[in-house]
Amino acid sequence: MNNKISIPHTQLDDTLDALNKHILGSPQTTKLALCCIIAGGHILLDDVPGVGKTTLAKTLAQLFGLDFQRVQFTNDLMPSDLIGVSIYNQNTHSFEFKKGPIFTSALLADEINRASPKTQSALLQAMEEQQVTVDGQSYNLPNPFFVLATQNPNDQSGTSQLPESQLDRFLMRLSLGFPDQASEFNLLKNQRTTTKQIIEACMSAEQLSTITALVTQVLCSDAIIMYAQRLLQATRESTQFKAGLSPRAALQWLQAARAWAVLDKRDFVLPEDIQAVAPHVALHRLSTHFTDAQASEFQQIIETTPVD
Repeated sequence: MNNKISIPHTQLDDTLDALNKHILGSPQTTKLALCCIIAGGHILLDDVPGVGKTTLAKTLAQLFGLDFQRVQFTNDLMPSDLIGVSIYNQNTHSFEFKKGPIFTSALLADEINRASPKTQSALLQAMEEQQVTVDGQSYNLPNPFFVLATQNPNDQSGTSQLPESQLDRFLMRLSLGFPDQASEFNLLKNQRTTTKQIIEACMSAEQLSTITALVTQVLCSDAIIMYAQRLLQATRESTQFKAGLSPRAALQWLQAARAWAVLDKRDFVLPEDIQAVAPHVALHRLSTHFTDAQASEFQQIIETTPVD
C-alpha cells in the first residue's frame, strides 16, 4: 500500500472475521456489505424472510459502534413516525421539533417495501443529503449515517415496489440466500449460545468516518474511468433495460470499487474491482423488475466490454 493512505487493514480484517462469525455461510455477501459501509453507502437487503437480513444489519451497526434504531415499516407508518414532528409548547408559546428515529447513525428500515410510497419517499433527502427538512427548517443527521433496509420479495402480500428514485439511493442490493448445509447445521446446533452473544465493536464511528474519507483517495486511473464509461454506454445501448446507468450510478460504482480495492489491501483500482461489485451496484438501478434475461444481459456486458 502507498504510505500516503494509512488504512487500518488489521481492524478491517478483524471486522470481517467477526461479521462472518455471526453471519454463517455468506462470506461473499458479508465482504460486499463491509465494502458498502466503508464506501459510505446504504444497503438494501433483498431476500425471503428468515435468512438473517435483520441480523446482518444489526451486526454491522454493532461492529462499528454505531448508534442504532430499528423501524418496522408497515402500511400505516407515516413520514412523521420516521422523521419527527413539531409539537406546540404552551410554556414557550412556540413549536418544538421532536426528532424521530431517523436521527441515528444506523437506521434499520425493516421490510421497507411494506410502507406506502409517501413514507418511503421520506428517506430520499436523508439518504442523499444526510439531512431532513421539516416545516422549512433543515436538520443535519449524524455522521456517519447509513440506512440498512430489508425488503421482502415483491410477490408477497402487503408489499409494494420501491420506486426508481428510492432504489437509486442504495449503493448496493445484496442477498444472503439460504445457508449451505454445514453452516445451517452449526446455526441450529448453537442456537442457544448465538442468541445470547454480545457483539463488541471492532472500531468506533469516528474511525469508520476516517476510513470512508481515505477510501475516496484510492486511485482510479484514467484507464479505469474510461473502462467504466464503456460499461455505462453498453447499458444505455442495450434493449434489455428501460434506461442505462446514470452518471450518479457511475460515481457510486467507482466508490464501491475503491472500497473493494481497500479490502484487498490496494490503494488503486483494478478492472477486477469494478467487476466484483458490478451486479450489486448496477442491477437494481437498471430495472425494478429485473429478470434472469436482464441479469444475463448485464453479465454479458461485463464479459464482453474490453478493459482497454
